[in-house]
Amino acid sequence: MIVGVGIDLVEIARIERMLREKGEHAMERLFTFREVDYARGRPSPAQHFASRFAAKEAAFKALAGNDVARAVGWRDIEVVNHADGRPTLEFHGIAKRRAEQLGVVRVHVTLTHTDTTAGAVVVLEGELPA
Repeated sequence: MIVGVGIDLVEIARIERMLREKGEHAMERLFTFREVDYARGRPSPAQHFASRFAAKEAAFKALAGNDVARAVGWRDIEVVNHADGRPTLEFHGIAKRRAEQLGVVRVHVTLTHTDTTAGAVVVLEGELPA
C-alpha cells in the first residue's frame, strides 16, 4: 500500500549559485558525506547535487502529515545507490522515526535531469494492514 508520494523539480542554476556563494557550508548543511562524495566525482556535480536536493524535497512531501514530519532535516534523508546503480533513500534521525510511523517497508525513488532542471519522484510503500 502506498503511504506517501512526493515530486520535486529544481533548477540546476539555483544549485550552482548556492554552491558558488555558500560552498562547503551549503554542502555540509544539505548533504551527507556520501552524497557530496558521489556528486563531486561526477563530470557535472551541480546536476547530481540538484537531483539529490529534489529527492530530499520529494521525500519531505512523501513523509508529510504531522509535527514529526515537519521537523525532518536535510541530512535526515540521504540518497544512496544500490550496487546496480539504482538510487534509493536512507532515512536517519527524525525522518527514520516518521517513516516508522507510516510503516514504510520500501522506498522507490527516481532521479532525472536535463541541462537546466533536475527532478525526483519518491513513493513510500507500507505493509497492508493485518
